[in-house]
Amino acid sequence: MADVVHLHKGEAGGLVLKERNDAVLRLTLNNPPANVLSIALMEALSAALDEAAADETVRVVVLASGGNLYSAGHDLKEMTAHRSDPDGGRAFYDKTLRMAADLMLKIAGLPQPVLAEIDGLATAAGCQIVATADLAICTDTSAFCTPGVNIGLFCSTPMVAVTRAAHPKQAMEMLLTGETIDASTAKDFGLVNRIVPKQYLRQVVDKYCAVIASKSPQALRIGKAAYRAQAGLPLPEAYDKAVSIMIDNMLVDDAKEGIGAFLDKRMPEWKGE
Repeated sequence: MADVVHLHKGEAGGLVLKERNDAVLRLTLNNPPANVLSIALMEALSAALDEAAADETVRVVVLASGGNLYSAGHDLKEMTAHRSDPDGGRAFYDKTLRMAADLMLKIAGLPQPVLAEIDGLATAAGCQIVATADLAICTDTSAFCTPGVNIGLFCSTPMVAVTRAAHPKQAMEMLLTGETIDASTAKDFGLVNRIVPKQYLRQVVDKYCAVIASKSPQALRIGKAAYRAQAGLPLPEAYDKAVSIMIDNMLVDDAKEGIGAFLDKRMPEWKGE
């Protein structure tokens, strides 16, 4: 049975809900109605990710949300309230945006694969989370946008993740127009992997997680880090990096066990926690 706890308790129970099912950790944004990335929510989510990174029994992390919006991005009311600060809000904006950037780097750098589970609208920094995750599965009624240009604030920080997930011209289309795209278009753009009916979302996500969690934990950690390390490198340097990583991978316990099991025609017993 799943174990559910609350992080940063509040009126709705907690800004981030943590649910553990065997090797899968589900973190649910719980900041209704729009699941905005307030300072408090980002602190709670960052702490939960730190805990996951240190727990070798966690093999997959799911980033979900409650309500009808996946996330509307930054808390604009919280940010606007600081315009009356002596510096016009600069220090608070710096704190907020750098905290968000650090959060995205934490998701990207987490040892475990991260799967975004989207049901609803993911906008601005909410779309940034989707683009940053290693995998993304959404319902057929989900939608995505980077609407900053509509309010005079170009989505420059979401741009970093979106331009690395979507095709260049499609990413620029989202950023320049600020228009909302549907799930099918998001899949064509490269933002999401799969689209499923709402009633099957959890079932499909759980299946993906079970498949990934059944793999070697050592290989998953090494592989995710290798993917990030070679991405963007010139081709010769990328191969040089990959060769070096794969040599080290060949020498770890799980590779010995996995190759041995394959040759012996038996199921492997992973020991590399």
